[in-house]
Amino acid sequence: MIDLDRQANIIRDAMPDIVGLQEVDSCVKRSGYVHQVGILAKSLGMYSTFGPAIPLTKGKYGVAILSKEKPLSYHNIPLPGKEARTLLVCEFQEYVFATTHLDLEESNRLSSLNIILEEAARWDKPFFICGDWNDLPTSTLITKMRRNFSFLNSITNVSSNYTFRADNPSKIIDYIASYGRVVNSVQKRQVINEPNASDHRPVLVEIRMDRYTTRVPSISKDSNQQSIYNLTGQRAECSRRGLYIINGKKVLFE
Repeated sequence: MIDLDRQANIIRDAMPDIVGLQEVDSCVKRSGYVHQVGILAKSLGMYSTFGPAIPLTKGKYGVAILSKEKPLSYHNIPLPGKEARTLLVCEFQEYVFATTHLDLEESNRLSSLNIILEEAARWDKPFFICGDWNDLPTSTLITKMRRNFSFLNSITNVSSNYTFRADNPSKIIDYIASYGRVVNSVQKRQVINEPNASDHRPVLVEIRMDRYTTRVPSISKDSNQQSIYNLTGQRAECSRRGLYIINGKKVLFE
């Protein structure tokens, strides 16, 4: 049985704003028919979002996100795999966060990348993604991802960066990345030394996005026409919920 109290304590000690989880059970026999991410959320005082991938013994199995902020929206995108996979995407006021657990077969992982890229590109907010991607930093998948994503955890091949297996880690297969270069600085990168809470070690990053929120052209006070930008400094239309810059001021559309 998974020790949810232990997992909650690890998350609590790390004090994150958001958490991506993989291999999560919801009302499954093997885990006592409990909604695991709901229990964690209640213990931590966070919001929970579950992304089911497969039905399993009267329940469901998939990925999940814990967040201090309530999501504005979320959706679940099927990904290819011998065992069904999914990409869970949560939208927040100033960014989008996704998590996934990619397939064991390389062809399915590479096919998943095309779907992930399409999803990341459609957002006019910073897009972050994390998860167990079942691939090494030198793999074709990660090499291709680096063309469009900035990796926020350290993927240098040294033992302090290894994430799997938790009791005796020997490789990196867990990642946190941002689409494009929206992060001003990474203040902390850490693989937490926790051998028992999961079969993977937790990965923690702390980032700043200050530069990102200020990359907006100056606006003339004499302009009669509203100038609307998204947070990347691109002109935009307020066609959906989100945070925009209108005449130099942040405006939230709900």
